[in-house]
Amino acid sequence: MSRHITQEHLGQYSDRFNSDRTSRVARDAVMAGGLLKSCQNPMTARRDNYEFSVSLKQGAITHQKQSGRCWLFAATNVMRFRIIQHYHLENFELSQNYLLFWDKLEKSNWFLENILDTLEEPVDSRILCHLLSDPIGDGGQWDMMANLVRKYGVVPKYSMPESAVSGSTREMNRIMTELLRGDACVLRRAHRDGSVRQDLEEKKALMLQDIYRMLCICLGEPPKTVDMEARDRDGNLIQDIGLTPLEFFKKYVDMDLSDYVSLINAPTQDKPFRRRYTVHMLGNVKEGSPVCYLNLPIQELKQAAMAQLKDGEPVWFGCDMGPFVNRDTGIMDPDIYDFQDFLQVDFPMDKAQRLDYGQSLMTHAMVFQGVNLNGQGEPTRWRVENSWGEEPGKKGYFVMSDAWFTEYMYQVVVNKKYLTKEQLDLLETQPIVLKPWDPMGSLA
Repeated sequence: MSRHITQEHLGQYSDRFNSDRTSRVARDAVMAGGLLKSCQNPMTARRDNYEFSVSLKQGAITHQKQSGRCWLFAATNVMRFRIIQHYHLENFELSQNYLLFWDKLEKSNWFLENILDTLEEPVDSRILCHLLSDPIGDGGQWDMMANLVRKYGVVPKYSMPESAVSGSTREMNRIMTELLRGDACVLRRAHRDGSVRQDLEEKKALMLQDIYRMLCICLGEPPKTVDMEARDRDGNLIQDIGLTPLEFFKKYVDMDLSDYVSLINAPTQDKPFRRRYTVHMLGNVKEGSPVCYLNLPIQELKQAAMAQLKDGEPVWFGCDMGPFVNRDTGIMDPDIYDFQDFLQVDFPMDKAQRLDYGQSLMTHAMVFQGVNLNGQGEPTRWRVENSWGEEPGKKGYFVMSDAWFTEYMYQVVVNKKYLTKEQLDLLETQPIVLKPWDPMGSLA
């Protein structure tokens, strides 16, 4: 067999395509209307409707705009739910900009500390290439959010509202990335010239001053005290003056973050179920808790999420938001696009193989606000609160089929009280350390 594409091959390909009526019809449909619309299966809407046997009432939908802050929006949506319910509010929102500020500052320190810990690595080593690839990206993990909140608390959105930059972070990230890579270059060059660690730490401190100033210019300086001011559904004023952000979190969110654990579903051979995992060099707050997961079969993630929803509490989750999602209808279903039949090709990989071969990983965080159960108490679809504004889906909400959950869900965060004794015992085991570039180190 020839190793090259020959003219004979091209003739065979062309003859086969032009002799196939189905291929020609598909060509006309796609060239006129686009691939996704041509492959769309409208029958999925019959079963993926927006009615749920368990449905929680949340405030107005939020909007992360042109930023990668979904993990912070999902987390603040979980937290604000508690405030809205406890104080009988129509709506309330926490400042995602506030947490973004501290995340960027802490990530900068995290990056520079990792540079100091890898000074002997050659510049083309895989670990250094990994560190330099995205030192200040918007993404994050639940445990990273928890570290920020434990250290800095939270504030109402009116105390640190959005800026033009927080809603469109690309330019700031590009400039900060160039600055941090330059800082890494300076530190490594100083090390080669004989500077001791203390001197390098002093240089790093000055670098962080520059980062802080840049963040203040782009996002505004975070408030040191805030006021709680809101009216409940009966018009009564709730007013509490001069709280620190940590006091505000403790009093009004009233959430013990140490009670919440990340359950993942990574069915690859290198990650046996019923083991804990962490990821080398993944994090933001240097003195914070490491990112940790408990890997379980997908059915156990569903059971834990359902239990928490039935108890009236939303669930933070991370998934791959790319495949089989229709943003217009808000339907997330493996049958929403019939690529296989329409294009006459096979897609042979299962969930584990998609992870192993780089086809899928966690890309987006959202919140479950409900689930529909059949007569046997099994989930058929899930109610999803997104943070893309009201335009996509049904006023900002999406509906996820249970089959989609099985294939593209990677993480749910639940209170430990919804775990079995066996699962709780596993939380006490030593986590296995994954390499920095492992797919389970992806950030939403």
